[in-house]
Amino acid sequence: MENNNRIAVWRLVGAQAVSMTASNIVTVSVALASLTISTDPSLATLPFALQMLATMLATVPASMAMQRYGRTPIFVLGAIIGVIGALLATWALWKANFALFCVAGFCMGGANAVALYYRFAAAEAADEAYRPRAIALVMGGGVISALFGAEVAKFGRDLLAPAFFVGTYIIIAAMQVLNAIAISRIRLPRPPVAKFGAGRPMAEIARTPGFTVALLSGVICYSIMVLLMTATPLAMASCGLAFEDSAFVIQWHALAMYAPSFVTGRLIQRFGAQNILASGILLMAGAITAALSGESVGHFWVSLVALGLGWNFLFVGGTALLTVCYRPEERAKVQAVNDLSIFTVTAIASFAAGYLQSHIGWQAVNLSVLPLLGCLALVLVLRWQSLVKARA
Repeated sequence: MENNNRIAVWRLVGAQAVSMTASNIVTVSVALASLTISTDPSLATLPFALQMLATMLATVPASMAMQRYGRTPIFVLGAIIGVIGALLATWALWKANFALFCVAGFCMGGANAVALYYRFAAAEAADEAYRPRAIALVMGGGVISALFGAEVAKFGRDLLAPAFFVGTYIIIAAMQVLNAIAISRIRLPRPPVAKFGAGRPMAEIARTPGFTVALLSGVICYSIMVLLMTATPLAMASCGLAFEDSAFVIQWHALAMYAPSFVTGRLIQRFGAQNILASGILLMAGAITAALSGESVGHFWVSLVALGLGWNFLFVGGTALLTVCYRPEERAKVQAVNDLSIFTVTAIASFAAGYLQSHIGWQAVNLSVLPLLGCLALVLVLRWQSLVKARA
């Protein structure tokens, strides 16, 4: 890979680190911040659910805009939208306005949708042999978010007390400003000149070996992860555990999500995507088993760490598999369909998290995701031989 392209990949790693840190701070604090201005526990995850909804709605427009104007201008615009969302959240918490806090979550979801394309930009900047590692390295930028996200959330919670969590969102706004400045300096390859619908029909692309597995891996791992992760702070609070405990567990969960990314690409190259995906399914099954075994800090910790590791193997493996299913002129629509599918289901999961946790409890929430995991395992088994042949 050319040196300039390698530099672009590492700058994308930095951009992803900032974006994911801001996102992780929101994950740690949003449900509990909602409870400070809303008395209905079942609505505690509504701002986060609206964030997921916005991410879902923005995936196709973001991909189309990048196809027309290039990656960098849209990346900058996404960071600016993140600034606006964080400032709205700050004002909403200061004025105890839950409706405005929900609007702020929606804005931040739009910013997150744009940031999701960092991994595809890295894949395009890398040559074919380096592509899985480039994707994994960009996802590895989330290690920074794991190390600092929870700590920033704890620091910001009381910064302007008694207006709790106001300081948290001021910090997020500052981080997004820095991200907008940094991302504007990245020079990425221009997209090939093609219409958004260019290339083969989606029905034909969907018959490519691995496409269904790649799509379902992203959809199912992301929705399970968001459902359980979003419900965790509420579940821990209902068990009488402190905010510091839930921040600690989410911090380790985020670390488990992103730290393996520095080796996941190499593992995919050595063992094949299908083996990495199978390992991810087993790790998620282990997470559910740990959650059903008890409700101490230790049980939550083991469950969320296994959940993060499983998500990493499934999401990075699925993304790497997806990139070999389309031609250059088809990338915009395939990437858009992939992320639209992921965040449609994830938005539903995030809407359900608060309601399910408050009405059926933590263990029942974990049991509810087993059919999804079983479905993914079945599809992987049925497509195993075609994936092995495609790799060969």
